[in-house]
Amino acid sequence: MSETPTHFTALGDVAARQLANATKTVPQMVGISPRWLVHCLEWLPVEAGILRVNRVKNEERVAVGCSARDEREIPQTFVDYEENPREYMLCAVNTVVDVHTRISDLYSSPHSQIGEQLRLSIEVIKEQQESQLITSTEYGLLNNIAPSQRIQSANGLPTPDAMDSLVAKVWKEPAFFLAHPDTIAAFGRECTRRGVPPATVTMVGSPFLTWRGIPLVPSNKVPVENGRSSILLLRVGQSRQGVVGLFQPNLPGEQSMGLSVRFMGINDKAIASYLVSLYCSLAILTDDAVAVLENVDITKFHKYD
Repeated sequence: MSETPTHFTALGDVAARQLANATKTVPQMVGISPRWLVHCLEWLPVEAGILRVNRVKNEERVAVGCSARDEREIPQTFVDYEENPREYMLCAVNTVVDVHTRISDLYSSPHSQIGEQLRLSIEVIKEQQESQLITSTEYGLLNNIAPSQRIQSANGLPTPDAMDSLVAKVWKEPAFFLAHPDTIAAFGRECTRRGVPPATVTMVGSPFLTWRGIPLVPSNKVPVENGRSSILLLRVGQSRQGVVGLFQPNLPGEQSMGLSVRFMGINDKAIASYLVSLYCSLAILTDDAVAVLENVDITKFHKYD
């Protein structure tokens, strides 16, 4: 067995690295997700941060008649409107990013310290935006679904039969299911158990499971509590009387849809501050635009002989 030499005859790794430049990545953040819900919604710009959703009042009273080959009287009618329609107000997700000017001046090569601080803060804000679209007590999907559009699975599991019941609630041009990734996995197990594996479809470069041709869009913002969660089905778009996202256009310092970054100045401690704001909301234009399968058990695994 050869002995480890007590001295080197050539330059070693540790010393050599002193002359080498390490290739550096930008800071990575595990909490960043694809945020498919934001991508799949249709977004509607609003003026003054308000959307008023006007609806047909007592629409079943609108009378029409099928023309016959006689001179019978044609029914007269009119369409009434709700007198106090709901108004949706944009909500803000804000933060102030502080960067010491000494840090940004001295340590911004190869990556800008200010740029990376803002980028990562914006990612967190956008994650919070998607969470609010689903869970906000004011405008979130889960808290604004009509009672008639809430259903339960017969055995508490995310079965194909339960998904069909959900489709029956949003049968007019359904766009996509929305569920936690663990819930989608549980649905896949139920399909496998019954020998009906769901097909897949590719959207925006990523594969999605489907049911009845409708994609199942994952979001880790859909709550999971005590092994139970929900599956939503949405119709989207203003022309379809569906679900729409709301944003404020033409903001000062606008960086992207509804997002602005504004420099607030440098204080007497040489710290530069940047205000990051994202304004958004969500509106369900008609009750049948969204339904939810509630309280589904996503912990069950099947044994196969």
